[in-house]
Amino acid sequence: MQNQLIKVHPNDNVAVALVNLKSGQQINFENQMMLTVSDVKAKHKLALEDFEIGTRIIMYGVLVGKASKEIKKGEVLTTENVKHQSDKVEGKNDTFSWTPPDIEKWKKRTFEGYRRPDGQVGTENVWIFFPLVFCENRNIEVLKDVFEKELLTQKTNSHRMLLRSLVNGGSQEPAINEDTTDVFSNIKVKFITHPGGCGSIRQDSESLAKLLAGYVNNPNVAGATVLSLGCQNLQIEIFKDALKAINPNISKPVLIYEQQQMGTVDNMLSTIIKDSYEGIKKANAIQRETFSLSKLRIGLECGGSDGFSGISANPTLGYVSDLLVALNGIAILSEFPELCGVEQELVNRCVDEDSAKKFLSLMKAYEKTVIDAGSGFDMNPSPGNIKDGLITDAMKSAGAAKKGGTSPVVDVLDYGEYITKRGLNLLCTPGNDVESTTAMVGSGANIVLFTTGLGTPTGNPIAPVIKVSSNSELASKMSDIIDVDTGPVIKGEKSIAEMGEALLEYIIDVASGKIESKAVSLNQDDFIPWRRGVSL
Repeated sequence: MQNQLIKVHPNDNVAVALVNLKSGQQINFENQMMLTVSDVKAKHKLALEDFEIGTRIIMYGVLVGKASKEIKKGEVLTTENVKHQSDKVEGKNDTFSWTPPDIEKWKKRTFEGYRRPDGQVGTENVWIFFPLVFCENRNIEVLKDVFEKELLTQKTNSHRMLLRSLVNGGSQEPAINEDTTDVFSNIKVKFITHPGGCGSIRQDSESLAKLLAGYVNNPNVAGATVLSLGCQNLQIEIFKDALKAINPNISKPVLIYEQQQMGTVDNMLSTIIKDSYEGIKKANAIQRETFSLSKLRIGLECGGSDGFSGISANPTLGYVSDLLVALNGIAILSEFPELCGVEQELVNRCVDEDSAKKFLSLMKAYEKTVIDAGSGFDMNPSPGNIKDGLITDAMKSAGAAKKGGTSPVVDVLDYGEYITKRGLNLLCTPGNDVESTTAMVGSGANIVLFTTGLGTPTGNPIAPVIKVSSNSELASKMSDIIDVDTGPVIKGEKSIAEMGEALLEYIIDVASGKIESKAVSLNQDDFIPWRRGVSL
């Protein structure tokens, strides 16, 4: 029989309902009988003792809120009786040691990737087109239409066929067209548009330059075509400087065109098409080779989280992160608003004082901008989060941080900075799904693991995004977007370690091109830069 409750940490004074519970229901928990005094939906929390007003609520072993009303033992926690609260952190307060997981079975495992001249290894081979300024978005869209129609497989659009049938009176079944063969079998062509590059503060343009430079330098990219208008804030030289700062000796082909120097749109596009075709043709000759797992660089993301995310999907990612770090790979943990409340643990895990100070400085500066805008990190949980049991930001954060496992923090990066150290890196980004995923790929992630309890279709133009569900109901309901289901952890059928090893096997297949993640199959190519104002 499935357990009805789970206490995540021995010091917790709340438990998570694994199934729906009725008021007045008797539960045998930790060898004691407990009576529920309210209905408790699965994923929500209930008190394990009587709480007075102001009582500290502990979950995952950390402070996640305080009681704003009296709460009886066995009563459900809600936004009506609990308020966000987290401990203040000033610096390291404890020593840290780490016991890596057993990696003996993984030491000789490999994946098939794309070698880059600088030693990085890609899980994809992509040629990207992007503008330096939004004024060039239309030209990017024109190029996208041309290249996709002439180079790439045209899959049957069943929705368009359905509409055609309806227009014709619904008298015939939608026609099914056979797929054609791609002109190039070993290269993907992707197109990025964005609303930036001009019209905002210069710092935003400089930040965008770093992000776009990171995309060019990402190991999944073979080459790039870049469009500029000419008069925008994000000048070509600013972009080149950003690229040089990341990789002074970059040897990838980067084709840059400035419309105001080239005359008519027709002349510019004709030149771009000819030059880019030659570059894409050469990039298609790059073949996959065999590499150790140390060349994997995983981004760790969660979105549409629920009350199970922090006890199934996120810890599974954390175990994979620990395995890869032990194998000398790289993991990136971002979403700084969702680290609120677990700062002390992360500070203590920093390998040096400078990293610890940088992390706290970035957190405090970010939070100040949010407060100055009349909001706060406590406003982070979305209506969907709250509905499914994540009622305070600290509660959400404590579960979200589980994606980072238990390994030391080797470096702390500000938004737009590129990874240089092997191990677990912290990257300052918003909690917004797409902005955070966009940033991790810009910092060098060649694959992204994305947990969700409610379902979200987020993907990326150049890096495979593997969607991991926290519960089996979601995996069944939205099977078109979910790659891996960690619901067996909730059911007691698998341990976190077993689930983590299964996920790593899946990652190896995706990284080798043997399996296409659902986000890639759906062409879910999301790209949203962070304007350094306020974004949660």
